[in-house]
Amino acid sequence: MSGRDPEEIHRVSSPLELFFDLTFAIAIGTASSQFAHAIITEHVWAGLIGFAFSMFAITWAWINFSWFASAYDTDDWGFRVLTMVQMVGVLVVAMGVEPLFASLIRGQELDDTVIVLGYVVMRVATIAQWLRAAKADSVRRKTALIYAKYLALVQLGWVAVIFLHTNPAINLLIALPLFALEMLVPWLAERRAATPWHPHHIAERYSLLAIITLGECLLGSVESLRAVVAETGWSLETALVGLAGTGLTFALWWLYFIVPAGDALHARRNRAFGFGYLHILLFAAIAGVGAGLHVVAQYMEGSTAIGPVTALASVAIPVALFAVMITVIFGYLLAFDPLHAWLTAAAVVILAGAVVLTIFGLPLPVGLIMVMIAPAVSVVADEIVGHRHRAQALAALRTSH
Repeated sequence: MSGRDPEEIHRVSSPLELFFDLTFAIAIGTASSQFAHAIITEHVWAGLIGFAFSMFAITWAWINFSWFASAYDTDDWGFRVLTMVQMVGVLVVAMGVEPLFASLIRGQELDDTVIVLGYVVMRVATIAQWLRAAKADSVRRKTALIYAKYLALVQLGWVAVIFLHTNPAINLLIALPLFALEMLVPWLAERRAATPWHPHHIAERYSLLAIITLGECLLGSVESLRAVVAETGWSLETALVGLAGTGLTFALWWLYFIVPAGDALHARRNRAFGFGYLHILLFAAIAGVGAGLHVVAQYMEGSTAIGPVTALASVAIPVALFAVMITVIFGYLLAFDPLHAWLTAAAVVILAGAVVLTIFGLPLPVGLIMVMIAPAVSVVADEIVGHRHRAQALAALRTSH
């Protein structure tokens, strides 16, 4: 564990990393479905808090594993066993998501014991990995020890949360500083001697989690389509719902891969923190779209009291967040592009217009088509002119570095 070569040619995700990601697919799917259930039962704010708490625990643990593996993956028996422990922790987190949401909806005592326990299990395994790196990598020993020491201290705080049985507001107020400390640890550690992470490997890892999260959108699309077919059979409405859900997911996928993350991170390693942290909101937005499509399915089945406006907004709002985050990440890694800013503004206007028109009686399937059109406009614009802007920004970036 002396550190891998950050310039290694053809560095790709290992089979273990891909296997590891499957546990996160389960955890993200659970958080998404529970968020959808909260919206369907008209507990939007409780659902939003539970979703934010769950997605931070899930994505932050994944981010930490991925950056460590990019720098120190030896694929020996020790690395594999500790990764398995982390996978167990992820599955425990997934089991704790439903009790967390249920307690938030009740509004009495917050039941975060299982989800926090699973998170601590993941982090303890991470601490063990950093101690192994500290022993082997003399150049970055201080960095690895800072990671291990401060992560251990933060976990003591999370252990205290496990035994703290109080109302949701107090529990969450205690959790917020712990979230902040978790995000501060890498910044403190990497100031000593940066770990040898691989830019193209990191870009690939993030893209893989984006694809896994987009799977929730496809699942929601299928659920929506199944609900319409069960209710009315095959019809124009069925075609519109199927086109909207699948087309929306495809457009989000297309937009994500517009950002040349690997090349940009290779030229600007100092932008790693922003790239990594901003993705927490981006992954949450994608999972939120999946939850929204599940809500649409429940509405079209007639199994919820919410109206078409709430159902459509549950999809439109996370799509808007996704559009904004893609623009921010693009500008942060490469350069601010007015074209992207205008396209994002246009997308937000279209999404807001879809919700407003639904208030005045626009059929939900047509509203979903408008939601699909919002990111599709950006895709078309990128194919026509945006790709030239991107090529110019990359060329300027390579010249300056």
